[in-house]
Amino acid sequence: MGGHHTTDGADDNTWDTNLDNESASVMKAVGRQLKLWREDAGLKQAELGAALGYSEEMVSAVERGRRLPKPELLRKADEVLGAGGKIVAMERDVAEARYPTKVRDLARLEAEAVELGSYGNHNVHGLLQTEEYARALFAMRRPVYGEAEVERHVGARMARRAVFDRTPPPTLSFVMEEVTLRRPLGGKAVLRRQLEHLLSLAELRNVELQVMPTDREDHAGMGGQIQVLQLTDGSALGYSEAQLSSRLVSDPREIQILELRYGILRAQALTPGESLTFIHRTLGET
Repeated sequence: MGGHHTTDGADDNTWDTNLDNESASVMKAVGRQLKLWREDAGLKQAELGAALGYSEEMVSAVERGRRLPKPELLRKADEVLGAGGKIVAMERDVAEARYPTKVRDLARLEAEAVELGSYGNHNVHGLLQTEEYARALFAMRRPVYGEAEVERHVGARMARRAVFDRTPPPTLSFVMEEVTLRRPLGGKAVLRRQLEHLLSLAELRNVELQVMPTDREDHAGMGGQIQVLQLTDGSALGYSEAQLSSRLVSDPREIQILELRYGILRAQALTPGESLTFIHRTLGET
């Protein structure tokens, strides 16, 4: 059980700074390959940059492992240098390297889950967020993120939504506090579109959304956020978050406690049908 930074709340000044060691290694490997292909083609950095529509400085930064190339740069370079798909083949590694390790790890777990249950108490769960809602969350983070840093995290969060496209689809269950559906993070227009997105997700047969009304006198979630995952190999994991850190829970006794609490939360919350009505009503009031 290692420590990780929180992922679903708003917790490098550029796309290519403050990356972890794994990402840095990918950057260097991609840079070396691009340089080898360029030199083999007999082109200078400025000449390749001109052919790709990028500056000499950009090509140099990528080759030195200082910047992660955008996908279109890799595609154009593959064509211009006649790499026959060998440069494009690095696109997936580059895409993953853009995201913090904590996000990659969580996304991999979500990709392996056959069941996922989550209770959130301060914002809409990351998998349910619209792009503009997620951007508003990261933009209000303190200490502040730079613009490129915000975009990096938003991109990582949006990539996690691939879980909805899996076949066979996993069973996804979410319990949300009423206040998260009323708090206008990013403004009322952002909230309205977020509520509309929730309603569209609720139409999926493998997704169940439940609302925990604020007026409940008994509440099993006072210990904070909960996430439980059942994986394809039959094992179970828990995931809990705090202000500056989060952790994976693998101890069976602790997972049993999280599952117990989550089960009680679902019983205390509105049913999925009642919750859908509640979200519709809240949208009308927003």
